[in-house]
Amino acid sequence: MSHREVLEALSGILLGMFVSILATSVVSTSLPRIITDLDGSQSAFTWVVTATLLTTTISTPIWGKLADLTNRKVLVQVALTISVVSSALAGFSQSTEMLIGMRAVQGIGAGGLTALGTVLIADIISPRERGRYMGLMGAVMAVGMVGGPLLGGVITDAAGWRWNFFVGLPFAVAAIIVLQRTLHLPPTRRRRVQIDWAGAVLLSAGIATLLLWVTFAGESFAWASWQTVAMVGGSLVALGAAIAVEHRAPEPIIPLRLFRDRTVVLSVVASVAVGIALFGSQVYLSQYLQLARGRTPTESGLLTIPMVAGTFLASTWSGRAISRTGRYKKFMIAGSVMLVAGLALMGTIDETTSFWLLGVYMAVLGTGVGMLMQNLVLAAQNTLPVQDVGSGTATVAFFRTLGGTLGVSALGAMLSHRVQDLMVGGLRAEGIDPGALGGSTSTLPDVATLPAPLRHVVEHAFGVGVADVFLVAAPIALLSLVAVLLLREVPLGNRSGIQQRLEAEESGAASA
Repeated sequence: MSHREVLEALSGILLGMFVSILATSVVSTSLPRIITDLDGSQSAFTWVVTATLLTTTISTPIWGKLADLTNRKVLVQVALTISVVSSALAGFSQSTEMLIGMRAVQGIGAGGLTALGTVLIADIISPRERGRYMGLMGAVMAVGMVGGPLLGGVITDAAGWRWNFFVGLPFAVAAIIVLQRTLHLPPTRRRRVQIDWAGAVLLSAGIATLLLWVTFAGESFAWASWQTVAMVGGSLVALGAAIAVEHRAPEPIIPLRLFRDRTVVLSVVASVAVGIALFGSQVYLSQYLQLARGRTPTESGLLTIPMVAGTFLASTWSGRAISRTGRYKKFMIAGSVMLVAGLALMGTIDETTSFWLLGVYMAVLGTGVGMLMQNLVLAAQNTLPVQDVGSGTATVAFFRTLGGTLGVSALGAMLSHRVQDLMVGGLRAEGIDPGALGGSTSTLPDVATLPAPLRHVVEHAFGVGVADVFLVAAPIALLSLVAVLLLREVPLGNRSGIQQRLEAEESGAASA
């Protein structure tokens, strides 16, 4: 494909990725207000995010397997439709339960866009040349991640938070039209589609049970209790059965042969840590800025620009350098170091931290994410056979999202307990009855309406509590550094996925 043809095809793919990012990020700055208006708790706040991540996690490998078996162009258009229609329905939510349900459906579409966007890019661009287009991918991510919260904050302040869920509709229609007109993939050899539904159900049940345990343990029941034994034991049994089924299935959701590839295994390990840093920072920064610093949704969106700028610049620069040199490991090592350092620095903040200093810390964290996230996928794709690119790419994305989902659930549970303890202690130190916050210290308060003594207690609780979340995540990020150090660098290939697939089909036909 010529450079112009690649750009035309890439435009539709990137527009689809933009819709997915926008649908998620546009509500990030308004979530504290949404949960407050719907009388939700910290647990509900966590589950609005976790529900999307859970279904994204579960559906990603299924979409990846479908990409290896059926028409990828149709699949990405279906994923777009699911993602945005469910987002629009979420705008009519009258309770946190309905909102969580619609966000869960939205996650199914997001799982498809997460898996298929990267697979389609691998189809039309060789690993060696892919870095040339990292700048465009980084720009789309930056516009979606910065523009989404900013747009969401403006809409929330001007027209109400419900309109955040409708803003993606015109972009989705445009993405479907552009994909239809610009993405022209050659016909592939027809195969009998055999989806491993048993494996999908067992995998979904095991992960969902584990996430439910992480969320409710310590709040609805004790960590050391029969409920813990039942849920953890049931999760392990379901996941063990899923592995056994995957081993025998003719078309497994996650082919176990992928884990014989050292690069794939290490990319998966590092992706877990990246997922925790990426999703955790997106979720809890909005709470810090609005509840600990008293900023509006629009202002909190503006204040996250340093992190997104770091992600954009690091992704663009490292991608071009990798394309020019053909070497990627040194950039990934630097990204791992920055990731650990950024999380550790964010663990030192409180409600009095200078915004300039906070911006520096966020830029460091964003730089680490930018140098790691896409390059881990690139390293894995470079070593996979063409028939496993869809499943392999989805597997790396699956574990990144799984890490983020488990991280958000576990860190959210920790934040809820920590904030509640700090608020109760702070209120008692002020000689105030903890019931003064409206009957429950677990419900997210509207800080702007609180009197000065109560407001100080709430700001301190969320300032210290969110910092503790980042501090706990920093040692976990060390896993990414260890995994990248153990990674064996393989020279980047010069053939796109379409070229490899057509050559394989021609070779098979010649042999026959």
